[in-house]
Amino acid sequence: MRNSRRSEVDPFIVMDVMEAARAAEEAGRDIIHMEVGQPGTAAPAAARAALAQAMEQGSLGYTVALGLPELRKRIARMYGEWYNVDLDWNRVVITPGSSGAFLLTFTSLFDTGDRVGIGAPGYPSYRQILSALDLTPVDLQSSPANRLQPVPADFADQNLNGLMVASPANPSGTMLDRGAMQGLIDACQAGGVRFISDEIYHGIEYEAKAVTALELTDDCYVINSFSKYFSMTGWRCGWMVVPEDHVRVIERLAQNMFICSPHASQIVALHAMDCEEELEANMQVYRQNRQLMLEGLPKAGFTKIAPPDGAFFVYADVSDLTEDSRAFAAEILEQAGVAVTPGLDFDPVRGAGTLRFSYARETAQIEEGLLRLQRFMAGRSA
Repeated sequence: MRNSRRSEVDPFIVMDVMEAARAAEEAGRDIIHMEVGQPGTAAPAAARAALAQAMEQGSLGYTVALGLPELRKRIARMYGEWYNVDLDWNRVVITPGSSGAFLLTFTSLFDTGDRVGIGAPGYPSYRQILSALDLTPVDLQSSPANRLQPVPADFADQNLNGLMVASPANPSGTMLDRGAMQGLIDACQAGGVRFISDEIYHGIEYEAKAVTALELTDDCYVINSFSKYFSMTGWRCGWMVVPEDHVRVIERLAQNMFICSPHASQIVALHAMDCEEELEANMQVYRQNRQLMLEGLPKAGFTKIAPPDGAFFVYADVSDLTEDSRAFAAEILEQAGVAVTPGLDFDPVRGAGTLRFSYARETAQIEEGLLRLQRFMAGRSA
């Protein structure tokens, strides 16, 4: 039976790295995980307790396609608390993770062959989902001078139908300040380009609060998730905020694509938003780990790095060390017992010379991983 042309997408390389790390662990090796973009912590304890109580009280069947009204209202309230944005809760849509929101967004906004700009380096699944939907991803080679974020000049002659940005970004951790975000929004509005803001790492910031596109315009799609700041990756619960006149469009698509986001996950998400003390404790770990990485990676020989503004990644230029980041990552896993992600996932053009290091796990693992990297690099240069 033949496959469709649309199904010919590239693998998500970090998942291949995770599988190689799992196989090594199954063979008895101790592996430090710096490859995976997920917290090492569980969903907040009080939120899990609330779910246990709900499971005793009801069957947790389908919810309406747009999600539990209580959760949508609580998310809207959070925009007031975090950004001083007065958001109509009816514009909030609950999705099966941010991945479900990407599918709904791309299906709602674009027709076959439409060109959607994505910053490179950037989250690889943007490119693959766009391709699978018969849309055309357009990699915008962002400059280190712009902190690896796109600027209007990067797409002035690209004839785009849409632009997707991420702040804080994966893999770089860099953020768009208010002026930079406004410049992108203005350029899109002037050119009839639909603007999408991936804000999945909001809440995980270090020096300044991330700017949501909703502070600057209502004519955009905003995508977020409970996966990162709220430590709920496996629960698959995200959300999107859309213009008022797009809600019914998204609702019809969601009804048919997903029916609803998992009911149990929505309950956990609702209560996770009130677990500030536990979430702030997680942030203290990220802050400590970030400092360890910024000190430890250069000691190991990874000197071409920049401090991330948010998220929990350090993106390193290793072009002076290798011309094949995938082989280099495999060598690090085999010899050092540390799993890292090759940059080819994030940038098909320049990624052969970059690596992403995640510091989302507990501090003791980060300390051990850095020691192993230092020993490995010392042996490699001997």
